[in-house]
Amino acid sequence: MAKKEKSLLGRIAYVLTVIILCVLVYYAYQYYQSNNFNDFIRSEANLYTSEFKRDDNVKYSDKRSYSINSNEYNDAMFYEEVKVEKNQPYKVTCMVKTENVEAKDGNSGVGAQISIEGSTERSVAIQGTSDWQKIELIFNSKDRDTVNIGFRLGGNLGEAKGKAWFSDFTLEEGVAENNSDWDFACFIFKTTNVNINNNQVNLEVTNSDIRDIENTISRFENSCYTLSEGKMTANCDIYELDTPLSKLSYDEEFGYYVAPEDVENQIKDTISNNNYDHIFVVVRLGDEEHENDIQVNDWIGLGSMDYYGIGFSNIRLPNDSRSYVYKYNTRINQFPEEVFLHEFLHTLERNAEEYGYERPELHAYESYGYENEAIIGQREWYRDYMNKEIKTDNGNVGLPPEIYTLKPAKSSNFESSYEVEAFKEPENILEEIKQIIDHIFSKI
Repeated sequence: MAKKEKSLLGRIAYVLTVIILCVLVYYAYQYYQSNNFNDFIRSEANLYTSEFKRDDNVKYSDKRSYSINSNEYNDAMFYEEVKVEKNQPYKVTCMVKTENVEAKDGNSGVGAQISIEGSTERSVAIQGTSDWQKIELIFNSKDRDTVNIGFRLGGNLGEAKGKAWFSDFTLEEGVAENNSDWDFACFIFKTTNVNINNNQVNLEVTNSDIRDIENTISRFENSCYTLSEGKMTANCDIYELDTPLSKLSYDEEFGYYVAPEDVENQIKDTISNNNYDHIFVVVRLGDEEHENDIQVNDWIGLGSMDYYGIGFSNIRLPNDSRSYVYKYNTRINQFPEEVFLHEFLHTLERNAEEYGYERPELHAYESYGYENEAIIGQREWYRDYMNKEIKTDNGNVGLPPEIYTLKPAKSSNFESSYEVEAFKEPENILEEIKQIIDHIFSKI
């Protein structure tokens, strides 16, 4: 009888042990499912502020979504290193859902977004509370063979709080354009209504200003072709906007200027419905009566910015209505398109650097023996710069001829595309077990 009791107790103990082990395995597996971010690396500007989870309740498809929850302002991201081919257009898409997402400084470029870690390349940023929607990031790999593609709550422009869920990631490689025909959008803001230090400034662009810009744009188109010696063409569409410019950005070096996010709401529909390669924004920030109301530190044009990968330049109208900056006159100014060309060349200068080409600094004309001449400005410098004909002891330098075909990636590059394998997740329990084992051995 004692032996039977011991045998029964042994069986009960065995069953209980199996049950406990099963429960432990189940909860361990649930913990793993909630915290496993596959091959993504989690990153925070303010460490241990945001919570990264896999969510089985809020999800777009059958797989758990990836969530970032920031109760305090933070820039939080999970990213994966992805192999890419150099000089190719790529498109990343995902589904995103948000809850009470708020940017720290109200910046439209901060929120739930896709971005390239360590760069300014990003998708639109989703704020507030929204249901599942698709967002995309289009970028060019340029001189890179790997990029860190991230899914982010925050941004390089600032921090955010709230909660965001990301799901269904895809990566496509498109077909690069090989032509040198550049399409420009020129937005003229007819009114400027901004509040500067509790002082409301209201400025108007005159019909004469608009005619000057139209004539100057026509000359810019011609100069792009002639000064590049036929290496590129330029076609510019002009848009006169009645919606006022109501927001400006500030920088210690430049003072007030127009950043892409300041005018995104006014230009986004036009840009999304076309395939532009560069953007000019023409604004009035002062006149004879208001010239000291908006601080501008010695600039008439600003370049080297980008709007979702597209070059973005400021063109400022002069305060003096009698100025000949944008007026052609044989005795005073034979090169009124210089500001437009100069700011566009800043984009080509930056592109050349990002594609790995050596080139002189655009502002270094005096170092190479060129002058800023009275009537034609730096025209001779631009011509030689655009044709790699600046003479040095080590040969000619300047922009490489192929730079004119290396245009920004845009929607038209993906009319014929194919999906690249990335962001792969386990399809079944066996693949999950293999992933766990691989992660364990990778730590050893």
